[in-house]
Amino acid sequence: MSDSRSDGSAAARGGRQHHRPVPLLFEPPDPDAPDERFFDLESIDDPGRLLGRSTELALAFRAAAERATDFQALAAARLADPRRFDRLSPDQIADRAGWSEDYTLRMIAYGRDLERSSRDADDD
Repeated sequence: MSDSRSDGSAAARGGRQHHRPVPLLFEPPDPDAPDERFFDLESIDDPGRLLGRSTELALAFRAAAERATDFQALAAARLADPRRFDRLSPDQIADRAGWSEDYTLRMIAYGRDLERSSRDADDD
């Protein structure tokens, strides 16, 4: 019995699978929507407070993006691990993540460095 969900899949159509972006837990609303606020920054009249709060948000988003990138690298390294029976090639990982093959190779290497650093820290 075939799964009816797989009948229209990208693989069945011979096309590339497109992924929707993952929504953030506190995703900012569409800036063009009326009466929507971006972390309530629109309500801050004092430019000094506005600069401080918007800087805090920018730094928080940068830190979150860096952490997410670290997790991407760890996942890529684990998927490419030759000890895994189900390992993926760099081009398969690149296709899944929407990366170039060169970037994928760098992410795998970075992920391996992160794993090595984590193991070294655990040994201390």
